[in-house]
Parts: sequence; structure tokens; C-alpha cells
Amino acid sequence: MQWLQSLDFWIGLLKIVWINIILSGDNAVVIALAARSLPAQQQKKAIVWGSGAAVILRIALTVVAAKLLELSFLQIAGGLLLLWIGAQLLSDEDEGEGHSREHGSLMAAVRTILVADLIMSMDNVIAVAAAAKGNLTLLILGLAISIPLVIFGSTLMIKLMERFPLIVTVGAGLIGWVGGETIVSDVALKGVLAANPWLHYAGAAAGAALVLGWGRLMHSRHKTDPQSTA
Repeated sequence: MQWLQSLDFWIGLLKIVWINIILSGDNAVVIALAARSLPAQQQKKAIVWGSGAAVILRIALTVVAAKLLELSFLQIAGGLLLLWIGAQLLSDEDEGEGHSREHGSLMAAVRTILVADLIMSMDNVIAVAAAAKGNLTLLILGLAISIPLVIFGSTLMIKLMERFPLIVTVGAGLIGWVGGETIVSDVALKGVLAANPWLHYAGAAAGAALVLGWGRLMHSRHKTDPQSTA
């Protein structure tokens, strides 16, 4: 029977890796958006540090995710924060020179990656936890194996953004879409959503529209007044 237990382990591991490949597309977009304005060397550090730390946070979140998602207004707060992050990423510009400026930008990028990944992963980790079936070793291995996949996806996304700037706008819109989905999926709105299923897509679309409009407004204000931090 030992071979059967071993087979179950490897099947569980494959499930976790596959789930992360499928569900990490939007996370790769966030990482790419946050790191795109950094110098090439700083980009690599932001992607590696951000991805690695995000996976560690996912492991911790998986243990308590089901309970967290039962708390009213938590997803509303997280969704609003995600909308703000999306707008900030869309309005970002390359600015400043020197080591201290690069270092600050790197830390800001890693911080943005961590916060956004944490919010966007609340639903995803439940699927991972189900596949792990309480096996912490399986959970850690599966998420760790996913790191290079997310790093590769983020690196590829940055190259595409450099070649096709429109992807930046699409990526920011995706973050807004997820933010809107997160807000309307809150436990406090469960009854309203059940009675009006269309609100799921309306909320997601509103989130995307808000991020794009807000981000463009901040971008225009920044170009007009470089000293503005709004």
C-alpha cells in the first residue's frame, strides 16, 4: 500500500502545481506591472523577491483562508485596496536616478507585489488547500515548484509590455476586474449577489473601468504637475 500512498502524494503535487499555473496568470501581470519601470537588474530582483515572498505568504494564508473568507467586509477592503494598486500601477512612470532611488523603487515594487498577490490569492489558496488535503509538505513543495513558473510568466509579460504598451492598460484593467469581483464576493453581500447574479460581472466591469479612469487621471495630473503625489 506504500506505493499507493506515494502515488497519491505525486498526484496531489501535480494538482497543486497545475492549479497554480492556471490561477497565477493575473498574479504574473501584477508582478510585471510593478517591476516594469525598474532598471533591468532591479526588475529581476523584484520578480524573484516578490514571487518568493508571495509564495511564503500564500502558504501561511492557506492555513487560515477559509476562516478569513467568512469575515464580513474583509474582501470589500481588499478589493478597494486592489483598485488603488491597479490605478497606481497604471499611473507609474520611470522617474529619478541614482542608487537610492532605484533601491526605493525596488522595495516599493516588492511591497506592491506582496499586497496585491495576497489579496488576489484569497480565493485561489482554497483550491490549493483542497488539493493538499492537509499535507503541509505537499503544500509547501507544490507552491515552491510554482515559483519559477510565476517568475517566467512575469519576465515574459514585462518583455511583452515593453513591445506592446497596450498590454499595460489591459493588465491594469485586469487588476481592476479582480478588485471588483473581490468586492462583490464579500460575505456581507452574499444575499444580494444570490438575488442578482449579474452584479458579479457588473462589479468586475465597474472595477476595471474605475482603475483605468482613475489611473489615467493620475497619470495626466502627474505629467502636468510632476510634484503631485496624488
